[in-house]
Amino acid sequence: MISETDIYNYAEVFSTGESPLLQKLNRETHLKILYPRMLSGKLQGNLLKMLSCMLRPSSILEIGTYTGYSAICLAEGLTDRGMLQTIEVNPELEDMICRYFKEAGITTKTTLHIGNAMDIVPTFSTTFDLVFIDANKENYLNYYNMVFDKVRKGGIIIADNVLWGGKVLKENANDKETKGIKEFNEFVQQDKRVENMLLPLRDGLMIIRKL
Repeated sequence: MISETDIYNYAEVFSTGESPLLQKLNRETHLKILYPRMLSGKLQGNLLKMLSCMLRPSSILEIGTYTGYSAICLAEGLTDRGMLQTIEVNPELEDMICRYFKEAGITTKTTLHIGNAMDIVPTFSTTFDLVFIDANKENYLNYYNMVFDKVRKGGIIIADNVLWGGKVLKENANDKETKGIKEFNEFVQQDKRVENMLLPLRDGLMIIRKL
């Protein structure tokens, strides 16, 4: 019987491979950093890169840098003078992020903010073309509400982990992360200001276009 893992592996084989830099970042994250599954990885990274390259954003906001994999992918689509603002709450990851940003050649196109996104996002006056949300799950709806007016008409918001390991389908799952994700998904589904698609890739991506 063909399993979901078999299908996923087949999809990876027939997708563009990771660059040597992303391979190295992937490996170092798995060797040295807690919760390496938080890394976007090959398929999701490819999708983020492709969406960014199609959109050609001049401004990107990422909430949740982790070790920088997704930021490097998103930065691929930036215009020549484009900028990516990325926020990471864990200061212990700063050196690793900056090292890989430098190796990727994107230091002049990225600004890393260390701190709580709930405090940092309101300070931005930029209008964003693309936003990627991948931080504390209980705050997803707060992040969405904070960034919405900062996203241009036709801009894209992408939220990761919206399936949360399938726990969103369990009625008795009452932990704060699952509740936060379910609340976010339900709100977006009813939001008449957007159109949205929940893509069951990896742990689920909610792709939202502002109307």
